Amino acid sequence: MALAAATSLPTLASPRVSFSVSAAGKNSNGLIMSAGERRVPGISVIHSQQGRMVAAAATKMPPSARGEDREKTFVEEMKDIAMSLHTEDQARTVNLRNATVEGYLRFLVDSKLVFETLENIVNRAVVPFPWYAEFQNTGLERSEALKNDLKWFSEQGHTIPEPSAPGTKHAAYLEELSEKDSQAFLCHFYSVYFAQSAGGRMIGAKIDEKILNKKELEFYKWEGSLSQLLQDVRTKLNQVASTWSQEEKNHCLEEVEMAFTYSMDRLRHIFT
Repeated sequence: MALAAATSLPTLASPRVSFSVSAAGKNSNGLIMSAGERRVPGISVIHSQQGRMVAAAATKMPPSARGEDREKTFVEEMKDIAMSLHTEDQARTVNLRNATVEGYLRFLVDSKLVFETLENIVNRAVVPFPWYAEFQNTGLERSEALKNDLKWFSEQGHTIPEPSAPGTKHAAYLEELSEKDSQAFLCHFYSVYFAQSAGGRMIGAKIDEKILNKKELEFYKWEGSLSQLLQDVRTKLNQVASTWSQEEKNHCLEEVEMAFTYSMDRLRHIFT
C-alpha cells in the first residue's frame, strides 16, 4: 500500500458516505457489508486502497439493532475496524521464513522514531489540545526500551541503520496531525500502542525465537501488569472521546485504516 509524502497529509476516500446492504456476512473480524437494496442508517464506510469496503461502527444504531446488550465503547469501535483490516494478504506478508536480522533492525529503528514522536507530542501537550497530557507516562512508552535493544545489537557487531521512509513519513504525519487534527492523532496513538501490545508482541516472540536464539528484546517487556496499563489508557481514550461530537468520532474512526497502513509498512521491513 502506497504512502503519501511526508509533506502532504494522506487522506482517505469517501468519508462518511451512505450505502445500501442486502446481506451482512459475519467473520471473525466483524461485518463485511455488500451492496444491495435495504438502506442501513448510521454506517460509516471506508474505501481501502484495494477498493475493499469496511463498515465502521454503527454508533448511532441502538445496541438492540446490532444484537448487543450494551453500546460499545469508543475504543471497542476502533478495535473492531482495526481487526477488520487484518486480511489474508496481510497474514501472508508476515512470513517468518523470510525474516532477517537486517530487516528486523530496520523495523526497530523506524519503530523507535515513531514511538519517540508520539512521546514527544504528548509531553509537549500543545496548547490547542491540552488533553494530550493525559497520555504522558502511561507505562506503554517504548522508545527507551528500543534504545536499549539497538545498543545490544550494536554490541553484537551489527550496524544500526538510519530511519527509512516508513518511519520518517509516519513520524512527520503524526507531527502534522498533532497540531491540527487531534481526533486523527488519537487514532494513531491508539493504533501504535495497542498493536504493539497485541499482534506486535506475538510476532516479536516468534522473530526472537527464529533469528535471535530466543533472546527477548526489551521492546516486548513492560513494567507492571500490561493488561492494567492498557485498561488505564482505554479509560482515558474513552473519556477524551466522550467530549467529541459524533462527527468528530466518525473522523477518528475513518483514520484507523491509515494508521494500519503505516504500521504494516514498518512491519514489512522484517520480511523483505
